Amino acid sequence: TGLADAHADLIPKRLELLKQVIPPSSRVGVLWNPANPSTAPQLKTAQAAARALGLSVTPVDVKGPGRGDLDEAFVALGRAGLSGVLVIADPTLGNHRNRIAELSIAHRRPTSGTHRGWTEGGLLMSYGSDFMDMFRRGALLVDKILRGGKPADLPVEEPTKFEFVVNLKTAKALGLTMPASLLARADQVLE
Repeated sequence: TGLADAHADLIPKRLELLKQVIPPSSRVGVLWNPANPSTAPQLKTAQAAARALGLSVTPVDVKGPGRGDLDEAFVALGRAGLSGVLVIADPTLGNHRNRIAELSIAHRRPTSGTHRGWTEGGLLMSYGSDFMDMFRRGALLVDKILRGGKPADLPVEEPTKFEFVVNLKTAKALGLTMPASLLARADQVLE
């Protein structure tokens, strides 16, 4: 039993939203951690989704958790002439989301993350599962178990609530004017 997150399933939507703030026919960098086996399927999903959106993606490895690894990744993004950055869900990258946000602003690369915490940390936008909703649902599962329910009888639940969050302070720092249609779709706009 438990709750599943839909990171890979939401990648096409994240790319679609990012496409609205970068130049047409752009190339997007995909920041990922090849040491984490769960990131390879997400990368494949990003590559397939990009083709369908008329984008091309370039994977950029972050081989370690250090500050220098992220700096090198953003230098590689710049050398490749990539217009935006999609960050793949990964705990190591998540721990460094504030540094990723700093580098995205310094290198003028609009960046999309996996959930609200990324946008609160300074990324331009995020689209992902509403973790507060998932925590509430997790508590309900615990309650069922404490009341005698058998975990084996309780199905794994998929997320049902998603959030699109935009950081206008980051948009301003990047010199971007966010499309009104995009802001109207946002569940929250951070200023």
